[in-house]
Amino acid sequence: MLVHIKEIAALAAEKKCAVGAFNIHNFESIIGVARAAVEANSPAIIQVSEGAIKYMGIKPITHLVATVAKNIAAPVPIALHLDHGRSFESVFECIRAGFTSVHIDASNLPLDENINLTQQVVELAHRKNVWVQGEVGAMVGGHGDLHGTLKEIPIASLDDVVNFVRRTGVDTIAAAIGTAHGVYDNEDIRVDLVKSIKSATKIPFVLHGGSGVAEDKIRAAIKAGVNIINIGSDIKIAFCQTLIKQCLGHQEETDPRNLLQPTMAAVATVVLDKMKLFGSAGQIKVQRIET
Repeated sequence: MLVHIKEIAALAAEKKCAVGAFNIHNFESIIGVARAAVEANSPAIIQVSEGAIKYMGIKPITHLVATVAKNIAAPVPIALHLDHGRSFESVFECIRAGFTSVHIDASNLPLDENINLTQQVVELAHRKNVWVQGEVGAMVGGHGDLHGTLKEIPIASLDDVVNFVRRTGVDTIAAAIGTAHGVYDNEDIRVDLVKSIKSATKIPFVLHGGSGVAEDKIRAAIKAGVNIINIGSDIKIAFCQTLIKQCLGHQEETDPRNLLQPTMAAVATVVLDKMKLFGSAGQIKVQRIET
């Protein structure tokens, strides 16, 4: 069922777990996330990037997620979120389409400019009962990148994060704490910084760059107060590797459904494993009627 993201954030805080925010790229990945959520009895956030919107269209995405949440994932809460909206216009489009949460990412701008743009988004979004995620400290790396070492991974200033939250009134906050987009060998999580941010801001913290981070570090981050964890690259990699294998192994196949079917299972496997790791699996009590 489709719900407001605030319900999922409240559940994560109450249960002291984290809920996965899973990037989808097509119909198959939407199905994969939904099936995993039902199997795990877990809430899930389905999030889309500007690239996914450009590929699929805002209306198809909105209707597909709503339909899948109502029918395939009816027993569990699903929220729809914009990930890394770079402009006021793209955020406005998602608010108008019915998203309950939007991420305005102006973290690449000077802090004052980031604050000013985020303030504008918050003012609009809150009139529509939409939550806003802000970000301090630009994320490095690239979605889908696999292994290697980054020369430098920036770390956000605690004072900057606290100032940003106070002046913008965002509902959730993301900050550079040692992770990156993609999967790299030198990623880390500054757990001490997470604790300090949570203590000072008292709002849900979103961990970006959750793919490829060691499980013990993820558990420590959740214990420190991380409420939402973004997963993108792990889904991309599982989908693409599965599809490539299918195409190479069935080069005479003429039905695309036969090639794409295993990709849904591959996405579901990744998502299910993350839900178990994050502690959200089993948090939704579903009454099943025996026939």
